[in-house]
Amino acid sequence: MTPTEFESLPYRPCVGICLINREGLVWIGRRADEGLVEHVAPGHEWQMPQGGIDAGEDPFEAAKRELWEETNVRSASLIAEAPDWYSYDIPRAVVGERWKFKWRGQTQKWFAFRFEGDESEIDIDNPPAGEKEFAEWRWEPLANLPGLIIPFKRPVYENVVAAFRTLVP
Repeated sequence: MTPTEFESLPYRPCVGICLINREGLVWIGRRADEGLVEHVAPGHEWQMPQGGIDAGEDPFEAAKRELWEETNVRSASLIAEAPDWYSYDIPRAVVGERWKFKWRGQTQKWFAFRFEGDESEIDIDNPPAGEKEFAEWRWEPLANLPGLIIPFKRPVYENVVAAFRTLVP
């Protein structure tokens, strides 16, 4: 695929969820499928919940759905929406091998939610959608997240941190 052909591919519309607990820490999970071709930097398999927006689906509704599908969390309320859509390109090898040249990368609308439930509600081992996204999870300071994410997604996480930094102590 030539650079021009790559650049002409569309971005997949997605949402991202920044789930913040009562202490001001953010939920982050380690991907269960570490063997995927996009894991080009070992040790950086952590991310916040995210996923595709279905055709005709409102981004906010997609964010609530993705949060539930990946973590079982329903006890959360919206506290902020990022002002912009943030995009990243997938490495070209991944675009061909995993995405079959359908998407260039993803463009994401991010939402911050306040987690209002008990931690027992979080169940990554029995996801409602049936596909386990995460192998483990923890709470992490917002500022630490860019250093935990796969490098090609890091600029998006830096934008998310900037957009939501006033929401945490």
